[in-house]
Amino acid sequence: MIRKENRVAVEGLAGGKGPATVCHILSKEELMGHGRMYAKVILPPGSYLGFHQHIHETEPYYILSGTGEFTDNDGSVTQVTAGDCCLIEPGQSHSIANHSDEDLVFMALIYND
Repeated sequence: MIRKENRVAVEGLAGGKGPATVCHILSKEELMGHGRMYAKVILPPGSYLGFHQHIHETEPYYILSGTGEFTDNDGSVTQVTAGDCCLIEPGQSHSIANHSDEDLVFMALIYND
């Protein structure tokens, strides 16, 4: 099956601030009970995803381009760039912010533990 990209504009993603574009790759139904999201996320300058928790699921971010500040479960903040992978384990919380002058683009996969 081949289909076109499903782009969704979201304001304040995960309780954050500013716009984001979520380019859904697979729907929850297409993940067949194994997870709920597989998407490319585009976070423009000045936007951030709110600090949020994952219960009974995990979510890696794979950074494709741009620079971001990833806040981990323990509150530590780490600068991330293309090629970095940020992994949140079940029960943990995280957020990511774009304080740069260019879009932050990353892959996000939320799958069940």
